[in-house]
Amino acid sequence: MAIENLLHYLTPSAASPAPRVLDIGSGSGYLTHLLAELVGERGLVVGLEHIPALRQIGEENMRKSTEGMKLLDSGKVKFRVGDGRLGLKEPVRRGEEAHGTDWDVIHVGASARELHQALLDQLKAPGCMFIPIDDDASGVMQSVWRISKDKEGKVHKKNICGVRYVKLTDPPI
Repeated sequence: MAIENLLHYLTPSAASPAPRVLDIGSGSGYLTHLLAELVGERGLVVGLEHIPALRQIGEENMRKSTEGMKLLDSGKVKFRVGDGRLGLKEPVRRGEEAHGTDWDVIHVGASARELHQALLDQLKAPGCMFIPIDDDASGVMQSVWRISKDKEGKVHKKNICGVRYVKLTDPPI
């Protein structure tokens, strides 16, 4: 069910011919690359890391393949450094101004103590976010939540499954 939901938001449509995806905690770049394969010719996927060396590793890994190089060189995939809890304000690409800067899909690859409002604010309506959230104060118990926003902007939350992720942490000083 979760995959079908994700594919719904990634599939280009007349309303949003260029899906925008934010991959927070992009790490090795593996999922960032896969998401870029799913969004179609005109989609945009941005991997966001708060550790510059990890951002660099993700980009370097993508450059190891011909397809990865094409995705990066075309601007379809970008890697950025920033605090994932704040999301990212990535400017629109030329010709896509009417679709805005919000994200069709946000994937968070580290557990959060809470659902950060900045991420929810940057999610398109309709849009979908997948985020692991700590279920208890200790952070030992975690669940992946599917957060969806309908076309009217109403937010729906569904606990999908229990998981064990690393923590969404402060950027290094």
